[in-house]
Amino acid sequence: MKPLRWAIIGMGRFGRIHAQVVRSTPGVTLSAVCARTAENAAAAAAETQAGFACADYRELLARDDVDVVTIATHWKDHFEIARTALERGKHVLLEKPMAANSDECRQLTAAAQRAAGFLMVGHVCRFDPRVVLAKQAIDEGRIGRIISMHAKRNLPVAPGPLRLDKISPLMGDGVHDADLMMWFLGRAPSRVYARCVRVDDFAYPDLGWAMLEFGDLSHEKASRENGALGVIETVWRLPANTPTTIDATMEVIGTEGQLTIDCGHAGLAILDSKGLKYPDTAYWPEVYGQRMGALAQEIAYFAQCVREGKRPEIITPPEAARAVMLMEAAERAAATGTPQEFQDAWPAH
Repeated sequence: MKPLRWAIIGMGRFGRIHAQVVRSTPGVTLSAVCARTAENAAAAAAETQAGFACADYRELLARDDVDVVTIATHWKDHFEIARTALERGKHVLLEKPMAANSDECRQLTAAAQRAAGFLMVGHVCRFDPRVVLAKQAIDEGRIGRIISMHAKRNLPVAPGPLRLDKISPLMGDGVHDADLMMWFLGRAPSRVYARCVRVDDFAYPDLGWAMLEFGDLSHEKASRENGALGVIETVWRLPANTPTTIDATMEVIGTEGQLTIDCGHAGLAILDSKGLKYPDTAYWPEVYGQRMGALAQEIAYFAQCVREGKRPEIITPPEAARAVMLMEAAERAAATGTPQEFQDAWPAH
């Protein structure tokens, strides 16, 4: 079988991780990379053994030896690059969040519907076995009807330019849990409340909390019976010596039971001269020189979809767009101090 020819646009830390996974994926070859400068692109090509390197994504997308492209650039560049890639007939694995605003998400979703190539947004949590098994238990009715969800996805403090000058905690991490809550319930919320707190003087606040109201929790019996609440906590200012790479858990309470997804403690603790650390063993750990985990599953799944000519179903463009729109509404609620009504752009039929 002819290998899929894969390219990476955006060769920062996560683009390089993608490149490592792509190189380890059976039936896939890394054919090209693109970085912001020619010097960085050449260095990335040498590191990843890609056959072609450039600093202009349009040059890469014009090549006939590229079937699939991963876009791992700054999130505010996603829209134009992804739209161009789809117009050029490429299959696109786009890192989350999908785009910078609701309008761009709508346009990309429409472009994906018209395109010959497939678009999948990299919501890696949907490929985490812990999350998948939780979803399975919910669908089987094992905890009854969901009435409450509380997720936290907190990070140790880091230099502001590394995170808080690039993206907000709610959009950067809350988008994961917003997506999962809607996936678990099978619907979008009707209203969102939110607050943010700024500690340092960076582009975005250091932390954000959002509360999602699923169904109108009024005095109408039908609405009360279908109501649920979701709380999303994103704090990017944990102490620098926090042992977890990411302090992430989600508790889901139903009428007949509950479940907890613990992504903060991954089963390995290492205590050395630098202190105690719980390294990642689930998302993209490096084992025997290869990247494994949920990201590898995500890329293998997308490669399979491309080979079989089947549009990805585990995460669809409307679902990825909906998560961005919800966090956009949450940030609007935080900025105005006013709850925001949320209308699902793609309601389930």
